[in-house]
Amino acid sequence: MTVKHLNQVELSRRWRLSPRTLERWRWLSQGPQFLKVGGRVLYRLEDIEAFEAIGLHQTGKERR
Repeated sequence: MTVKHLNQVELSRRWRLSPRTLERWRWLSQGPQFLKVGGRVLYRLEDIEAFEAIGLHQTGKERR
């Protein structure tokens, strides 16, 4: 099994936000789970996708 990881810059590009926003979220214990490996911050793709699913909103038509 291969686990895909994104670093802070890659995730900030994916979500089109500042890397500093991700730093602030980590400090506030918000955002997706992350790993610290040798001083590097990494995000597992499965954790990113789970966090995105939590924020997924359905329109009224789809709720029926």
